[in-house]
Amino acid sequence: MTCLDFTHAILRTPGRSVVDGLRAHDGAGPDYDALLAEHTAYAQALRDLGLTVEILDPLEQFPDSVFVEDPALVFGEGAILMKPGAASRQGEVALIRPALDRHFAQVIALAEGHADGGDIMVTPNKVLIGLSARTDPTGAAALIAALARLGYAGEVVDPPRGALHLKTIAALIDEETILTTRAGETLFPGFRTIVTDAAEDAACNALRVGGTLLLSAQHPRIAERLDRAGYTLRLLDTIHVARVDAGLSCMSLRWKAA
Repeated sequence: MTCLDFTHAILRTPGRSVVDGLRAHDGAGPDYDALLAEHTAYAQALRDLGLTVEILDPLEQFPDSVFVEDPALVFGEGAILMKPGAASRQGEVALIRPALDRHFAQVIALAEGHADGGDIMVTPNKVLIGLSARTDPTGAAALIAALARLGYAGEVVDPPRGALHLKTIAALIDEETILTTRAGETLFPGFRTIVTDAAEDAACNALRVGGTLLLSAQHPRIAERLDRAGYTLRLLDTIHVARVDAGLSCMSLRWKAA
């Protein structure tokens, strides 16, 4: 399962400003200490699965900077600096570059447009790029060109209207299967899909690491279904992470060292 096997991860400690992070709802915001505990448990889960984890210092001036998946995209062959679609996040790109330069011989800057890492799903044969309010067609085209320089093929998909990111509604949970919402069920021809109940759509931001599927502990019905289907699960709390419109894939950059 090459595209689901990782040896390294980069995370960033949430700053206290995360309580002011972007969110599309008017409900309760996160509690800082509780979100920090969720992040700490997430980092430990990655270590337990054998990854070498580097945790960057918090960036108080960027409330959403804990979600390192959006400003960069990484592979064993190199890294791509993205151009986040939210104006408040664009300054994160320059600040994550030093970490990328330490790990990758090749770091490519996206030429134009906007693209968030949360809209990118790496599959065995191609990299899917979801269009959203944060990833535009120009950015997607620039990303396809950057991916080609690393030896990967990119393909644009058009998630249903209202999806924050492609990986808000879908996750590759094995090389042939995507966990998705009902709205995303027809978006992935050639893949088997497992569709969540509407009440558990947030579970779709899951993360497969080697032989283990990290899944939000807040969605017991889909956890039971996946367990019965033979998946090895590790359940993690995401109550406060979800309050800033995020999930498990958002909090790390992951790659397999050559």
